[in-house]
Amino acid sequence: MNPIFPSPEWLNTLCEKLNRDKKYASIAARWEGDMCVVIEPSGNVKETIYYYLDLWHGKCRRAAILENPEEEKPVFVLTASYDNIAQIMKGKLDPMQAMLTRKLKVQGNMAIMMRNVPTVLDFVRCAREVTDEIL
Repeated sequence: MNPIFPSPEWLNTLCEKLNRDKKYASIAARWEGDMCVVIEPSGNVKETIYYYLDLWHGKCRRAAILENPEEEKPVFVLTASYDNIAQIMKGKLDPMQAMLTRKLKVQGNMAIMMRNVPTVLDFVRCAREVTDEIL
């Protein structure tokens, strides 16, 4: 049974997938940076969710749901409504288009993000492959 996005089980499964996916390991081999994904309430999500992912050279060193987003000081903070994240997860909204239209807000060095578009897109591929069960 697939974990339901955005459950803690889904986040743990994503971390495991990133660590065993050879394509991601190759594409993200030079990536150095952790991130917090802030999922704002909308649709079926009633409270803000804070995902933390420590991504380093094609591996996920840590994934956690944060109670307080100030617990970590990530290189990137990605913020979007649950509805927009769900559209990205379903493949109905391109993640780069979402960034450019501010449906997915990025705090951090956008130049690094833009130089690493293949890494970003492959991360999203992995996230989509973890489940097709969306809350």
